[in-house]
Amino acid sequence: MTQVSARLASLSPSATLAMSQKSSELKAQGVDVINLSVGEPDFNTPEPIKDAAKKAIDENYSRYSPVAGYPALRNAIVAKLKNENGLEYTANQISCANGAKQSVCNAILVLVNPGDEVIIPAPFWVSYPEMVKLAEGTPVIVAAGIEQDFKITPAQLETAITPKTKALILCSPSNPTGSVYSAEELAGLAEVLKKHPEIIVIADEIYEHINYIGKHNSIAQVDGMKDRTVIVNGVSKAYAMTGWRIGFIAGPEWIVKAVNKLQGQYTSGPCSVSQKAAEAAYTGSQAPVEEMRQAFERRRNLIVGLAKEIPGFEVNQPEGAFYLFPKCSYYFGKTNGTRTIENADDLAMYLLEVAHVACVGGTSFGAPECIRMSYATSDENIVEAIKRIKEALAALKSVYKNRKGDVFKKHLLFYFKLP
Repeated sequence: MTQVSARLASLSPSATLAMSQKSSELKAQGVDVINLSVGEPDFNTPEPIKDAAKKAIDENYSRYSPVAGYPALRNAIVAKLKNENGLEYTANQISCANGAKQSVCNAILVLVNPGDEVIIPAPFWVSYPEMVKLAEGTPVIVAAGIEQDFKITPAQLETAITPKTKALILCSPSNPTGSVYSAEELAGLAEVLKKHPEIIVIADEIYEHINYIGKHNSIAQVDGMKDRTVIVNGVSKAYAMTGWRIGFIAGPEWIVKAVNKLQGQYTSGPCSVSQKAAEAAYTGSQAPVEEMRQAFERRRNLIVGLAKEIPGFEVNQPEGAFYLFPKCSYYFGKTNGTRTIENADDLAMYLLEVAHVACVGGTSFGAPECIRMSYATSDENIVEAIKRIKEALAALKSVYKNRKGDVFKKHLLFYFKLP
């Protein structure tokens, strides 16, 4: 008997992890692959944070922590939310988990019943719809294209709401687009939500500190929204601590208690040593965070400028995170003579196998006309990657049918002397 549960069978594999794995496999074969598929900083964890972890080991932080995390870490998060975001919470309104990914999933699992609808703006992080399906809910996708900077409008939100709507997942700064909702845009969405007080907002703010427009804005800061918002955040992106696996939620105490009950039955508290490292991240100097942010902003400017020179790419200006999400549908239907590009996933695979640059097709992000490129890599890699992409795309030519219906490539017309 090898049959898995229907719940698991309904899930799709993670496209980002799959592309990263394919890239690693080619590298292992000796291929010089430039990986723009990875969603993590390329910097090392700052030394004071690592020192705190070493100290925690020496002080024997090797036992189970409370399910919600050590009080010292939760109090550090409370102070961060007050000092940086102007939001008042207590330690009982904080629950720490094994990364922000688990925090998002925890929130969904404690809120969503079978048949409940969860509104997810597209493009979206690949795991959101899968987590909703895991909870036996229904993802309701609201598309926002590049022409509206990948951000939904209040009118779109209003149209998507039904009596079955339980939650809205809002990611700002966004993975995969880098788009950031302004205070005014969040207020507009909040006005719609205030007419539907039963809807909870899950605000994924893991890229909070990687933004290029100044101070971060949270929908929890809008009057009347804090008590119905679950903020999700963590140390992975801002402090280059992806492998340490510390995320948290901040929200209404009834939701936090439910999350603690859930987490207590399947993972318990996150790694004790990682918690002490995260505490040091929040209470120590924030200078490394700003240094990394400045580096990402420089790289953002570099990759946007280079990508705009690629014929057929439609490129916007990301305002946060470390992703570029160009529209690439211009190349659909084109061929290099041996393969034809049908969609963004085909294009991503073509770029990996021909240009040896790993990107992620947009289908799994709810945007099949785009590809995601991470610029969490060196300036040199960015320059070389775009050069390779440009050369590989230049080899793709349009196809057309002649009067007999035979397909020929435009660059072969000269040889066939067709009318």
